[in-house]
Amino acid sequence: MRSVLPRPRVLLGVLLAGSFLAVLIVQAYINAEFTGDHLESEVGDQDGVPAAILDGGPIINTTGGQASTNRLPARTIALTFDDGPDPEWTPKVLEVLERHDAHATFFVVGSQVARHPQLTKQIVTGGNELGLHTFTHPNMQRLAPWRRELELSQTQMAIAKATGTRTHLARFPYSSKNAAIDEVNWKLVQEAGALGYLVVVNDTDSEDWQRPGVDRIVQNATPPGDQPAVMLFHDAGGDRAQTVAALDRFIPAMKARGYRFTTVTEGLNLAIAEHTAKTVTPLPLNPGAPSADQWRGTALIWTVNLADGMVFLIAGLFLVVGTLTIGRTLLLLILATRNARQRRRPGWTWGPPVTEPVSVIVPAYNEKEGIEAAVRSLAGGDHPWIEVVVVDDGSTDGTADIVDRLRLPNVRMVRVPNGGKPNALNTGVALARHDLIVMVDGDTVFEPDSLRLLVQPFADPSVGAVAGNVKVGNRETTVALWQHIEYVIGFNLDRRLYEVMNCMPTVPGAIGAFRREALAQVGGISDETLAEDTDVTMAMCRAGWRVVYEEKARAWTEAPTTMEQLYRQRYRWSYGTMQAMWKHRKALLDSGPSGRFGRVGLPFLALFGLALPMLAPVVDIMLVYGLVFWELGETVTAWLGMLALQLFTAAVAFRFDRESYRPLLRLPLQQFAYRQLMYLVLLQSATTALTGGRLRWHKLNRAGLAVPAVTPRRGP
Repeated sequence: MRSVLPRPRVLLGVLLAGSFLAVLIVQAYINAEFTGDHLESEVGDQDGVPAAILDGGPIINTTGGQASTNRLPARTIALTFDDGPDPEWTPKVLEVLERHDAHATFFVVGSQVARHPQLTKQIVTGGNELGLHTFTHPNMQRLAPWRRELELSQTQMAIAKATGTRTHLARFPYSSKNAAIDEVNWKLVQEAGALGYLVVVNDTDSEDWQRPGVDRIVQNATPPGDQPAVMLFHDAGGDRAQTVAALDRFIPAMKARGYRFTTVTEGLNLAIAEHTAKTVTPLPLNPGAPSADQWRGTALIWTVNLADGMVFLIAGLFLVVGTLTIGRTLLLLILATRNARQRRRPGWTWGPPVTEPVSVIVPAYNEKEGIEAAVRSLAGGDHPWIEVVVVDDGSTDGTADIVDRLRLPNVRMVRVPNGGKPNALNTGVALARHDLIVMVDGDTVFEPDSLRLLVQPFADPSVGAVAGNVKVGNRETTVALWQHIEYVIGFNLDRRLYEVMNCMPTVPGAIGAFRREALAQVGGISDETLAEDTDVTMAMCRAGWRVVYEEKARAWTEAPTTMEQLYRQRYRWSYGTMQAMWKHRKALLDSGPSGRFGRVGLPFLALFGLALPMLAPVVDIMLVYGLVFWELGETVTAWLGMLALQLFTAAVAFRFDRESYRPLLRLPLQQFAYRQLMYLVLLQSATTALTGGRLRWHKLNRAGLAVPAVTPRRGP
């Protein structure tokens, strides 16, 4: 089956979508939301858990198939901290430990280690110990075995890269004391033991996660009598100011009672030495990591940083898009409304009626489907003097013969070898008898009064060109109807804004009028870009001519009816616009009218005509990301807010153009297909421009459907 879009574009779109999807999946994985380790869970069946484990010490050893536990020696405390490292609170905890000459064990979350490797290394260089607290802090009971192993191994690799060490300790999120281990948790402990890890629970929970106050934290942490304790604190997961203050009081108070502070491994070595007659090699504190783990850790940290950076960039661009969208909407509402109100004041005119004769240039290349309707509509206009010059640009479908057979007295047929649209237009201008020139595409149908209305702004001698109101005639298909919405909002409403700002960038090829003098001053129609209409309009603005918009002069054009044709058309338009902007870039440094256009028109077009549409995909990306990984209600509300803003702008534009609001019912659907196609268009256009590629002209297939979608308006 033939694809809707050419393969390179499909491949480009798939690659981009796949890249974004991969980044979002990684970001969602490493940012899995979790609550603190205080999660309450019911204790299940414990029949399969050995009594020695339930009644034993907090350091559980199931390596090599054994099932034993250890406690610390009397008057020994191992401070342990979960959920870090945290860039705000971990350094403050380390400062307290150093001040009181105490060490601790930090059970770190791998994703946080990847984000803060230097802080993790600082923990180790301070004489403290690291333990695994999984990579994303999930409830391990709900994970598949392969995922549980991955959570531990990824954290180990992150530690290896950050510190050059590894750890033999692990603590599961939401774990508690020995007495809370049921059969499900016992299975997890055994799995960790098979991987070589000692599982550490706790004797005493400070409950600092509740922030009950410094006094209460100290009270919760204090062990009775001379009993040892593996003690649970947190250095991340929220405001830990009370934790820091409590430690500052707790450590010296316990030392005054004769307690010593060790890491878990140091305390375990002391306990083993006390209860074993023979000499046993102590477990190493922060042993060196294999180089292979360090290399894998490097890749892991780069991946996390890339995902964080990309999502941060997307979030930033989302704010930029929102700001630009709101700014553009405000400008449109203020300036376009001002333009519309001015035109509708009683008695407002451009000046005395313009009755000078008009020459209409129609470049035609293989336009047999629509040329007859176009020429008849032009020749039959109600302007007093109309000359129609049809320039057949080497058509091979009999276009010229169709025009000849019309035998209309005010129509001339000129045949030239195929040389492109600019050559055909310049030929027509050279052969035209009059000084007011109207340029029309060969598939465009005018209303009876369109020509007369189009040239009325020339009553003002400062006006060098006039843009008419382009309407989509074939609105039966969804693709064409979407273009109708775009024409009304994105083109015609914008032209009101550009006129007020005196920086109109484009007089549309479908309906535009020019003074011969202005055309001659800028050197006629250039063939240096694929957007000859934009090129000549910019040149006129730089030359000091006013370019205005006449909404009442309506022309009906045939819009592409398939996504492929639409893509080709917009690709040419976008690429040609970029070419024209680059061609006229020196206007940025000019003085006078050229400089004004360069410092107002070009930046405005770059921001709102290129940057905003090109950045708009972040709205869809954030929507997808939010629907899957964020709060559903907040995400939908934000997206609906953006849609409401677009609907409001669209309603204003449709009111100005006196169009039915019914097509706007399809605007929400447009957000899920049409916009994405425009993203690819702009992206490929920018890529082609940046790489210096050349784009040839693509002739669209016509069906002769450029007829008014409503009854043509009569009278002024």
